[in-house]
Amino acid sequence: MNLPNKLTLLRVVLIPFFVFFLLAPAFADNGKYIATVIFIIASLTDLFDGKIARKYNLVTNFGKFMDPLADKLLVCAALICLIDTKDLSSWIVIVIISREFIISGFRLIAAEQQIVIAASYWGKFKTTFQMLMIIVLVLDIDHKFFQALGVALTYISLALTVISLADYLYKNRDVIREQR
Repeated sequence: MNLPNKLTLLRVVLIPFFVFFLLAPAFADNGKYIATVIFIIASLTDLFDGKIARKYNLVTNFGKFMDPLADKLLVCAALICLIDTKDLSSWIVIVIISREFIISGFRLIAAEQQIVIAASYWGKFKTTFQMLMIIVLVLDIDHKFFQALGVALTYISLALTVISLADYLYKNRDVIREQR
């Protein structure tokens, strides 16, 4: 197993630790700081696994499958936790997770036709803003600036979620046409 794939697996392994420290009442406020550090480390593995895989030609089928899945698991776990902590509205989480299911289903249809659909810049921006939003919301710093930043990042993430979905479906509309 190469280094990029190990980083992807590390991201998956870190998810239960993130959830535990964020939600376990025994840690009180310290838990959110530990959870934030874990989330940042997991997010950085997403950045580095792709860069290393491309730079050293270590791209594998395992990585192509697991990397986006690990991203979705990390972000979705965090979003669901933020509903529990009352830091994020459930309707926002439903929109974001629905987009992920739609894209995953779409990729399956494309894979049946031997079409590989690469991530777009909109999707990368979406993921970046979602991760930034999660960090700010998990920290939950009681200051006007951070509260406003959390709201702004939430709505930017939501907008990028919808825009990236529309862009993805539009650019790959031929995949849908093939199903008719």
